[in-house]
Parts: sequence; structure tokens; C-alpha cells
Amino acid sequence: MQLENYISDLLYRYECVVVPEFGAFLTQRVSAKINASSNTFYPPKKAISFNEQIQQNDGLLAHYIADVEKIPFEIALEKIKKRVVSIKSQLVEKESISLENIGQLALNEDGKITFEPFNQLNYLTDAFGLSQMVSPAIAREKYKREVESIEKVIPLTITPEKRKSRPYLRYAAVAVLALGISGFLGSKYYVNEVESHNQIAQESANSQLEHKIQEATFVIENPLPAVNLIVTKPVGSYHIIAGAFRVEENCDKIVSNLKAQGFNARKIGVNKYGLHQVVYDSYENREDAFKALNDIRKNNNPDAWVLIKTLE
Repeated sequence: MQLENYISDLLYRYECVVVPEFGAFLTQRVSAKINASSNTFYPPKKAISFNEQIQQNDGLLAHYIADVEKIPFEIALEKIKKRVVSIKSQLVEKESISLENIGQLALNEDGKITFEPFNQLNYLTDAFGLSQMVSPAIAREKYKREVESIEKVIPLTITPEKRKSRPYLRYAAVAVLALGISGFLGSKYYVNEVESHNQIAQESANSQLEHKIQEATFVIENPLPAVNLIVTKPVGSYHIIAGAFRVEENCDKIVSNLKAQGFNARKIGVNKYGLHQVVYDSYENREDAFKALNDIRKNNNPDAWVLIKTLE
């Protein structure tokens, strides 16, 4: 049983996932940050850690496995126990264990479990699958120094401008203003006349149209047969997210493009941040969903991610 896959699913939704008689994987929200030296932007994420002291079974992991595999709760607990025994034996033999999309476990000299998290997946759903990004540096200081060096060689001087008084221009301006006012008043009178004429013509046309409607008789000899439409509601709680957009028209374009590529794409509504979400498809079980996710990340969109949610 690939226990790490079930743990990975739960880390999207919960801050603590306990593996009975082994330890707990904890998540803590980390804010976005920028590394000025490398010009790298790191989006907000969930930092993963491991605590060997927390081993009491809270039922979360076992219930999830039982629900996914359609098996009794007791059998799910037995599977977890067998996997834990296998992991502990490998650690005792000084072998490091890599849990896919989670991290690497090993034993130190004191016999304590050490954990090194992986960063391939961003478990913070609010980050919408964003990954780190590197931006080229902006060389502002270089241009500033070049300008300063030019100013030292070629000083700039400003000579005040002298203007001559031209009184005849004032009289011309007054004349233009008077002509403009008279033209405005004349155009306003003409517009009012046109609007009055249009209103009278519109009322006459409406009266004739109403009279014709009252005289008309409509007879339908052969009524069209009723059409029954069968609408299928999409099912499944595993949704592969293609993106989230502030403008809904952008969603419609993405949905059209994805459908043209053969995906069963659609909009699944607005999240709590007011963004319209678009999915490639929805699935009923986890195996099909993550198999499709791996294929989409490989061939279409490396930033796609899975939303586990039951839609109304």
C-alpha cells in the first residue's frame, strides 16, 4: 500500500496527519517572500515537518483509506500497521526512506527520526498551484550613473523666455468666443426641433402598430412536438484545476480551448476569493484523478493541481 499517497491527499486539507505508532506530519503556513540576491519569488505555501512524539491514532488516516478503498475501518488500520513496521525496519537497517511528494526519513546517531521535506508540491490550496519564479534584475543604478556622468560633462542651463505683449490677440479671442456662443445656442434650438419631430413620429408609429396587433389573428395548425432534454450532472469529488480567474469571460475562453483539446472542461463556481475556477475534469476516485493529473502535468500544464471537494 502506498501510504504516502493518502498522507499527501490529506495534507491539502488538514494541518496534522497522524500515522499511528509512528509519528505525525504537520503543516504550517508560510507567507510569500522574495530573495533579493537571486531575484526569486516564493509564493505562500505549507511547510511540512515531522513530529515523532505524536503517535496516538485520531482515526483520520484510517477513515480516509477505508473510504477510498471501500474497506472496513479495522482492515485499513491493519494495513497502516504493516506499512509502519516495514518503514521502521528499513530505518533500523540505516536505509533512508523517500515518501513521494512529502519528504525523506532517516535515523540519526541518537536513533531519532530525521525528516527532510520535498518542495515539488504546494499543499496550500489558496496559492492555486503557484511555484517559485525567477525575474531578471532591473539595472536602474547603471542608467542613473550614466546620466549623472553626462550631466557633469555637459551642464544644463535654463534661460528665461521673454514674451511680447500682443493686445490684438485678446480682441480676436473675444470675437471667437462670441461666435461660439451664438453657434451653440443655434445648434441647441435645432436639436430640440428635431427631437420634437422624432417624438411625434414615434407616437404615430406606435399607435399604428398597436392597431395592427389588435386586428391580427394567429392560428397554429401543427404544434411542434415537445423535446425532452436529459441533463447529466457531473459527479466526483476530485477536480483537476486548470486555473482560477477574476474575469468570468476568461474562464469561457479557457473552457472552449480545453474542450477543443479533448478535455471535459467546465466551470465549477467561484471560490472564497471571488475567482472563477476551471477544471480539466472531475473524478470519483483518487487513483483515476491522480493518474490524469500526472498526465496533464507532463503534457499540458505543470501547475495543475487537485481540489478535493464535493460540489452541490
